[in-house]
Parts: sequence; C-alpha cells; structure tokens
Amino acid sequence: MNRRTLLQLFGSLAISGTRPFAFQTGARQRVVIAGGGILGANIALQLARRGAAVTLVERARPATGATANSFAWINAKKQPHAYFTLSQMGIEAWRALHGEIGRELPVRWGGSLEWTDKPDQAARQAATMRRYQAWGYPLHAVDEKQMRALEPQVVPGVVAGATHAEIEGSADPVGATEVILAHAARAGTKIVYPAEVVGLDLSSGRLRAVKTSTGEIEADVLVVACGVDTPKLAAMAGLTVPLTRSPGVLFHTDPRPMTIDRVLLTPLGNVKQKPDGRIVTGMDFGPSADEHPTNEQAAQFVKKMSAIVPALGGAAVEKVTLGLRPLPKDSHPIIGFPAGRRDIYLTVMHSGITLGPLVGRLAAMEILDQVQVDPLAPYRLERFKS
Repeated sequence: MNRRTLLQLFGSLAISGTRPFAFQTGARQRVVIAGGGILGANIALQLARRGAAVTLVERARPATGATANSFAWINAKKQPHAYFTLSQMGIEAWRALHGEIGRELPVRWGGSLEWTDKPDQAARQAATMRRYQAWGYPLHAVDEKQMRALEPQVVPGVVAGATHAEIEGSADPVGATEVILAHAARAGTKIVYPAEVVGLDLSSGRLRAVKTSTGEIEADVLVVACGVDTPKLAAMAGLTVPLTRSPGVLFHTDPRPMTIDRVLLTPLGNVKQKPDGRIVTGMDFGPSADEHPTNEQAAQFVKKMSAIVPALGGAAVEKVTLGLRPLPKDSHPIIGFPAGRRDIYLTVMHSGITLGPLVGRLAAMEILDQVQVDPLAPYRLERFKS
C-alpha cells in the first residue's frame, strides 16, 4: 500500500461499516470516560468536538499511569497485516492531530534508525524489512555513512545491518496528553480528578450512571480507558477482559543539548530525546525481568549507552520508571462495544501511543454514529470466547 492510498484510507477512516445498533440518533450523548491517559484524552477530544456531553474521570491525575511510563514511539512495525495497517493509519492520525494543534503538541518526527552488530540478526532484520516494504512501509536499508549523515552525533560502533523507517516519530507522552486534554476541555469536556470509579448503576440492565468516589455521574455510555485497571472496571459490568502482566523499565535523564533526531534502536538499548531535551532510554520493549530497578543500575545503563550516544556522558538520571503496560492476552488491542452491550465501550492496548489519535476518531464514530468501523473488527472482546 503506497502512502497516497494510505492517506485516502485514513481520510475516509475506512468506514464501510454497518448500522446494527437499534438506537435513535442523539440518544447517546452523555459519555463518561474512565482514564486520563493518551487514549482517554483523545477520545474525550473527539467526542467533545462532536457535541457529546463528556466527563473524564481520572483516579489520580491525568497522564500518570501507563502513559507516563511509555517510551512513546509512534510506529507501525506490527503484525499481522491488519494490525500493521491500523498502526499505519495511527501514524497519519498523529500527523493530522499535529497539524491541527501545531507546535504546542510535543511530537518529534524523523523516523527511527535501527541497527545490529551481529550478522545473523542483520539477516533477520533484512527479511523483516522486505516484509514491511512489501506492505508499503517506507523502511529502507542504510549503510554506516548514511547512518552518520542521519545522526552525526551518534557513534554506532560495528554495523552489520541497519534500517531507517522515515515516517515514524515519538511523543512526550505526558506533555502530549496534557495538551490534548486542554483542547478537550476547551471543547467542553469536564475533567474530574482525583476520582475513582467505584460502581455502576445498571438499572434495568442498562447503564444509568457511573458511581465515583466524588459522586454519581449520569451516563449513556462508559468508555473504559484505564489501562491495567480495565479488568477491574469491566467486571463491574459483568465483563471479563484478559490482560497479561507486562512491566517495562525506562531511565530518564535531565535536559541535555539536542543531539538525537530520531528514535534509535541500538545493539545496547533503545534511546530517544524529547522536545525538552530529556533523554529516555531502556533495554528493550519486552517484559522486564527486573521490576525493582535501582538508581545505581540506571546510572550504569546510561553510562553504557553513552558509548553510542556521547550526549549521555555525564547525564544525571532524573527518574527511573516502571510501567505496567496494558497488554491484552493475545498482544492485540481490545476496542469497541462487547456483544450485547451498547453502553460500555472498551479501549485497552499496548499500542496506546501509536493508536491514540486514531482510536479517538474511530471510537467517537462508533459511539455517536452507531456504526461499526471495519478496521476495528479484529479487535473486539468476543474473539477471546471462540
């Protein structure tokens, strides 16, 4: 799929859906969103822009859960093809949102640069590259000279193989969420925190109100966007949402001079620099074996990474974050109304950063327009019952 086709697909948002919901237009305008992370913020913005009466409830304060602990790499290196296409649309949704909001939104483009120092890994990387290229993803092999031109202040070391994915980006997850929520508030969203959802009023089998620690909120629809707390909240509606524990550790430095333009996936670890100059680095994107990292371990890792990114030399570690990532059992998103329910809308996924702005748009359409959006069809809760 070339980028022009992708843009056309994103422009239409692939809505060849049906209208199976037996509700009158305008019947579901009062929406409560549980969760103030990147997903909740984007859904609130799009619903409020459409005229819904939106209340966002956050247990602690916005952007303090999984969002705050995300590496926030915006990319479409996903499988199978349907998930890849959804993620590619996610990149375009970020670009559209960035165009709407402007420089206030802390997002950096320029792509990612990935390399390995091992020939066997380079061969696997090349095979993966060819698969994504066949799918229309702008991912290209680069040599060491090209790498140095892309990142002149990086010392790559031995390079057995390298690729550049030019359309990818990264966000400051907390800063981006705060900006999006500010726009949602200006569009009419009421943001309530600290407030925890403690129960649901399901009179006559239909949601009437969301009970919170600060009082009841009348609602036609509850959007569940609370990450790892999703199973607990969904259970209040009699739903089972299977998640897998997936902790991730990141190290965050003090602000440094701007030296890294892209997300770097290196033989030693991953690293990026946020718009405010802070550098974020970590080992990999898999579940961390160590859930109790120390400041000493953080300093040692940052020192090791300074061999590749000299700007890390002398950097102070401001914080170490352990994030419990909301990962569904099969690693793919769960999005939409469960079968037989049109008052609870689920959104839980490990790719919340990449998909956030897109899910905001698609969720608003499914909730307000009473359609089922085709690209979301593989990600319904019912797949776990088959």
